[in-house]
Amino acid sequence: MWIERKALAQEIPASAGLDARQLSELLASLGFPVDGAATREGLDTLDVDITANRGDAMSHRGMAREIAAKLEKPLAPLGTPAVTEQSPVVEVRLESAACPIYSTAVLEVGQGTTPQDVQAFLLALEASPKKLPAVDASNELLHRYGHPTHAFDADRIQGAVSIRWAKAGETLVTLDGITRTLTTRDLVIADEAGPIALAGVMGGEGTKVTEATRRVLLESAWFDAKTVRATARRHSLHTDASHRFGRGADPAMATVARDLLVGRLQAWSGAKLVGAWTVGSVPAASDTLVLSASLLARVAGEPLSLAEAAEVLRRLGCVVDLLGDQLSVVSPSWRHDLAIAEDLAEEVLRLRGYEHIPSVLPPLEGPPEPLSAPYLQRQRLSRRLAHLGFHQTVTYGFISPEADAAFVSPENHAEGRILSNPLGQEFSVMRGSLLPSLRSSAEHNFRQGTREVRLFELGPTYASSAKGPLERHTLGVVWGGVLGGEDFLSPARPVREADLCGIAKALGWEGLPEVRVLGEGLFGFEVPVSGLPQAPERIIPAFRPFSRFPSVERDLSLLVNLGQSYEILAMAMKSALPSECLQDLRCVDVFRHKSLPEGRQAWLMRLRFQADRNLLGEEVDGWVSAALAAAEVLGAKLRA
Repeated sequence: MWIERKALAQEIPASAGLDARQLSELLASLGFPVDGAATREGLDTLDVDITANRGDAMSHRGMAREIAAKLEKPLAPLGTPAVTEQSPVVEVRLESAACPIYSTAVLEVGQGTTPQDVQAFLLALEASPKKLPAVDASNELLHRYGHPTHAFDADRIQGAVSIRWAKAGETLVTLDGITRTLTTRDLVIADEAGPIALAGVMGGEGTKVTEATRRVLLESAWFDAKTVRATARRHSLHTDASHRFGRGADPAMATVARDLLVGRLQAWSGAKLVGAWTVGSVPAASDTLVLSASLLARVAGEPLSLAEAAEVLRRLGCVVDLLGDQLSVVSPSWRHDLAIAEDLAEEVLRLRGYEHIPSVLPPLEGPPEPLSAPYLQRQRLSRRLAHLGFHQTVTYGFISPEADAAFVSPENHAEGRILSNPLGQEFSVMRGSLLPSLRSSAEHNFRQGTREVRLFELGPTYASSAKGPLERHTLGVVWGGVLGGEDFLSPARPVREADLCGIAKALGWEGLPEVRVLGEGLFGFEVPVSGLPQAPERIIPAFRPFSRFPSVERDLSLLVNLGQSYEILAMAMKSALPSECLQDLRCVDVFRHKSLPEGRQAWLMRLRFQADRNLLGEEVDGWVSAALAAAEVLGAKLRA
């Protein structure tokens, strides 16, 4: 949000003596870092970063309150003009609890224009002045005091004004010229003919103020923050008003902002007040919070004086009573973020200064807990796939209904996984599969000219159930493109489904995975992590010294069937030999010739033995005989 320095000094005169660097450091110490500075229309402005929970700070007055509390200096008075309320000129009906107070006035406007200094102020804040006093005054008050207001052309309003929920199918042409179809969850301002504004978001085209307007109806109300946020998101309308109402405006400012707006119109264009009135009342004050000395000390990391804490909270606008070893605190109407006692403790530390918080290492209360078996399993899978040349990706856990439906089974229906408050249609379903996101990432890489794409993701997927979405960890792998071709020794070939089957086998998956065709030359599969082998325990074997005695080798030339499995034969022979003396057993030569019996081949099996002593010829011959006997059980014979 842009803050103009002269306007800020009008709210907190003490800030006028600070240069840009000092003011920026002060705001940063309060939790509002300055992202940049600019000079427009001869006015110096600062771009201040304000968190979403601090709607009260989204104005010059709000920022001035923070500076005044830090510097312990007074704020300038608001200078609200005296406006005497009269009988309603237009009937206003509050039909929803989402709008508890609606303060309004009707004025006959003159032919004046917006003062040049106000136009410069709006331009400095990147707001376009309309040179219509009713519109520009509303915008100026929003930036200066943080409370959105609106002006209607009173002569275009038909009958009474109602603040109500929209009826299904009603439409409204908003000020941006777009016709919007409303739902029963939209709070609207309506006259007898239908909606004339989206409450707290944007006015309607049919009742906007123009150069031909002769009477205006002012609106200064308070709308429920959740309702405004939902309406703005539903219609993709993010306005200055919705940003402030959606973060929590000050309900006590409704009547004050109306009076300030009346005063500006009278001063700028000689407007004549026809009548001013308020319907409803300010909502009840927030609940009393109790801040104990023990909680304050726990959050601060050291004992703090409750008297000092009470003084800090009073500077922030709280009503504070010191009762023994605790504080009874009522937050001001503009601080909706102070909801629990911990919030109060954090405010004390913020105003006191973060630099005063001691640096203390957390205590260690014992040895670290061992890593869980599921985590170790996922870590092993990630490393194994990385060694196989695959790149790990992290994608969104939310996808569109169309992408989800193309990959999940019919029984995993999307209704049980739809978000009630999504970021958008494309992120409205909790994913039931990793493959849609992996496919999208792979296609993006192909569009950038990549010849071969190897991607995997280890992440949660969700299944619908009567109790809500069930989460499970899933491994998704995609592989596509062209292998080889870099030189004449490795001819190019496309990736095949069998390649992915080999990857699944290398990871320990039993059987063949369901490989899906994701596009031309792109394949993928996904399996539950629980179906893959667990990570083995880390065992560091004891060192066994190398033997100083010579090894002994023996060769066996065996006639075996052409279909004989080498692995089975070798395992059978090894099982018949002493493991502590057998160093190696392998086939070193294969001979096939017509001179051999039909259907047979010759394998030369080499056995090597070694021990921590000299081996005797008799015992080695006995081991070789045992190995031969084990091979003969499988149909092998000693070749003559």
